Amino acid sequence: MDITLERVGYTYAAGTPFQKRALEDVNIRIPSGSYTAIIGHTGSGKSTLLQHLNALLKPTEGVVRVGDTEITRQTKGKQLRPVRRKVGIVFQFPEHQLFEETVLKDVMFGPLNFGVPEEQARARALELLGLLGLPEGTAEKSPFDLSGGQMRRVAIAGVLAMDPDVLVLDEPTAGLDPSGRNEIMDLFRRLHDERDMTTILVTHSMEDAARYADHMIVMHGGTDVMQGPPEEVFGDEERLARWRLGVPRTVAFQREFERGAGLPPSPPRLTEEQLADYLAAAVGKGGGAR
Repeated sequence: MDITLERVGYTYAAGTPFQKRALEDVNIRIPSGSYTAIIGHTGSGKSTLLQHLNALLKPTEGVVRVGDTEITRQTKGKQLRPVRRKVGIVFQFPEHQLFEETVLKDVMFGPLNFGVPEEQARARALELLGLLGLPEGTAEKSPFDLSGGQMRRVAIAGVLAMDPDVLVLDEPTAGLDPSGRNEIMDLFRRLHDERDMTTILVTHSMEDAARYADHMIVMHGGTDVMQGPPEEVFGDEERLARWRLGVPRTVAFQREFERGAGLPPSPPRLTEEQLADYLAAAVGKGGGAR
């Protein structure tokens, strides 16, 4: 299910003294089945953009297409229900969205609200709690008696229980330690592969964008300024610097090595594994790797 935005603009509090322009002439395509990373400096429009992906916000101008559904300023609320079921959003600190008295009820809430039979919703919730690595017996506990990391997994289970075709992740590792961050990101990668979902990651981490994404969108000043595969985006360091964005640590190290060895810049190595292979080959050839 492709997602496209055509000439999309959005103004908060339009027509009031407090109006603020957040998006301007955004034209992007998120291919079905892709793992797309959206990057940009604070205030670039990333968070406003992601809220258009499941119609939490409707565009002030332009058209958002989610599969076969068109969303414009005139689209009525009842027409948006299928989109909100197809596109699940995991916001920053999703554990703050927990509210039910038990974990099981919290995870079942979304499916029940969309008419899924209770036994089916229960089976789906229990399956997801196991898939997310929560201990046996967690289902009947209060979500507020869990650790922070467990609460986050419960909140993620609640989004996945809707069985979305598209999963939008808004800085999903905020506040986690490095070990917890890697676990969560690897989990999302596995879900992406196993469930054949479209995954959209909004992130400040160039490392996460480089490691997990196969498509990237760069936002600046409320509009899209670059789209393409990670190798292309991170290969254009001059443009990224203009938008106050850096490159992954692996690419920064690679460039330092190439300057020190007198080598011309080569395609960026986006992961530690790629960088290690490149350095080994370069050293083995006396600095002559390309």
